[in-house]
Amino acid sequence: MFSFLRNKRIEYPAGYFPINTDIHSHILPGIDDGSPDVESSIHLINGLIDLGITKSIATPHIIGDLYKNNKTTINNSLNLLKAELKKRSIQFDLSAAAEYMLDTYFFELIQNDEPLLTIKDNIVLTEFSYVSAPNEINKISFDIINAGYRPILAHPERYSYFHENLKIYNKLNDFGFLLQVNLLSLAGYYGKNSMKAAQYMLDNNLVAYVATDLHHPMHLQLLSDKKSIEKFYTLLSHRTWNDF
Repeated sequence: MFSFLRNKRIEYPAGYFPINTDIHSHILPGIDDGSPDVESSIHLINGLIDLGITKSIATPHIIGDLYKNNKTTINNSLNLLKAELKKRSIQFDLSAAAEYMLDTYFFELIQNDEPLLTIKDNIVLTEFSYVSAPNEINKISFDIINAGYRPILAHPERYSYFHENLKIYNKLNDFGFLLQVNLLSLAGYYGKNSMKAAQYMLDNNLVAYVATDLHHPMHLQLLSDKKSIEKFYTLLSHRTWNDF
């Protein structure tokens, strides 16, 4: 769809970045594999502000056997960071949800009618294991939707077990998953296969959201790189993203 542009130098508007609301990041301090402390979180947020992002819905991991976060742990970290932003007079719209691994613990929450931490309304950010493809994906999505939620599937382009059959992304969309691609995938950070998968989803109008999935300064550096922003402009500037 965009192949005729890929080898040409693109002129993008000064200050261009494809999103001003980031719905997937790990910038809350000390509760998962993202920012380790408040100072690191402030550094990441300042970098997001420099990119033109004005609002972030932080999404720390909830993984049953690794990061068993909950509303209390997440809100404690959120409030700590918001207090520091206020102390430093940094204007940034910060809230929090979660990124749920679709594991046994997640479905225990569903079965027990535990309220999930949502991006907005009933929209919940989810992820698959990187190790092996889940069984009965259609049943997984049915159970989530039947519980009253609409699932976003985070970074489907990064699940290597899908790379041999890209049409699986059409099925994921048909099953009811909103597909969220990482900007870093488009920049090549996760390798050629992930970039190809992300491109396939864009070309087939399967991408509902794009986000940073920001964890650390290396991610921020690549997101800010001129070649990355040029790529984002080429692929993403034809529509508005993450309108929350």
